Amino acid sequence: MQKKQKAIREQYVTQGVDAYYQEHGNTYENPHFSQIAALLENNQSRIDYAKTLDFCAGGGEVTQVLQKLGYTEVVGCDPYTHELYTKNTQLACLSFNFQEVIQGKLNEAFDSQQFTSIVCSFAMHLCPEKQLYPLVYNLFQLTDQLVIITPHKRPVLEEIAQVRLEFEDYALTERGKKVKLKSYRWV
Repeated sequence: MQKKQKAIREQYVTQGVDAYYQEHGNTYENPHFSQIAALLENNQSRIDYAKTLDFCAGGGEVTQVLQKLGYTEVVGCDPYTHELYTKNTQLACLSFNFQEVIQGKLNEAFDSQQFTSIVCSFAMHLCPEKQLYPLVYNLFQLTDQLVIITPHKRPVLEEIAQVRLEFEDYALTERGKKVKLKSYRWV
């Protein structure tokens, strides 16, 4: 699995994210599914999954875990893998990208609807630094709790003035690397 992850990172660099997902969007598999599942399961008492947006949903890994835990109100959103998400979860998936979310299109789609949480796994680090604040701001218009799952140190949302790190957790890969979950609130 580690070899596959390295290959994905290398392809991001050589092809670019857009080109990579145009080519592989319908076959993408997150190599850290078991860590995602463990983190979501272990933090059920701290994250409200009653009505969740699975943002940058990939193949629906977060949604599949939540469905297994009995949660039914989950909405997916991914500009690259929405067809794969639907295939894996049997749920419709929105296709807004970072720029469209920044432009308010996700907020328009849900009007005043609020999510109890938004979970973004393995994608927020791909947002250009200069777009991170407007992206996070727009996501917090729809929720009080933003959860990031990442194998990276990025993004570091706690450096944004209005964002507070509520808690963090991690799960180890077979090679001892940390996959981190960070829960944030807007203050």
